[in-house]
Amino acid sequence: MPNDKPTAKELKVTDKRIFTPDGDIREEFQKEIKPAEAPSVQAPEPPREEPQKAAEPPKPREERRRSIADKATSPGTPFANFLQSLVAQAYLFLGMLRDPRQPQPIFDAQAAKETIDILSLLREKTTGNLTPEEEDFFDTHLGDLKLAYVQRTKSIG
Repeated sequence: MPNDKPTAKELKVTDKRIFTPDGDIREEFQKEIKPAEAPSVQAPEPPREEPQKAAEPPKPREERRRSIADKATSPGTPFANFLQSLVAQAYLFLGMLRDPRQPQPIFDAQAAKETIDILSLLREKTTGNLTPEEEDFFDTHLGDLKLAYVQRTKSIG
């Protein structure tokens, strides 16, 4: 009875990895690849101990004392520019800025509250990551917006 099963073709597997399991370069690749010379590593110098200085007291906050107008001025950083657009939007919703396309200022309490809430959330999440000028800018406008919101909603209700 003839064998009806087809014969399996011989399969050859060639290992083309450059390194052996031990991490050495295989013989067939040793002429092509030269191991890189290890850079000469010098032991780091021990840190020089400087004479102990008397601890300086923290600088007084007087250096950050600026006028409200100075604090409200944008420091011009990309983050401050982003905040400036949100602040302007909140003032617009409070009716304190007029949209040039509208004849009258618009007051939208819900939109103003949502924008102020977004700014409050951003302030909370950026605590400790802003420059002093950005903090002043942010805190000044956020405080003004919250106060204006309370004043505007009380006068309506």
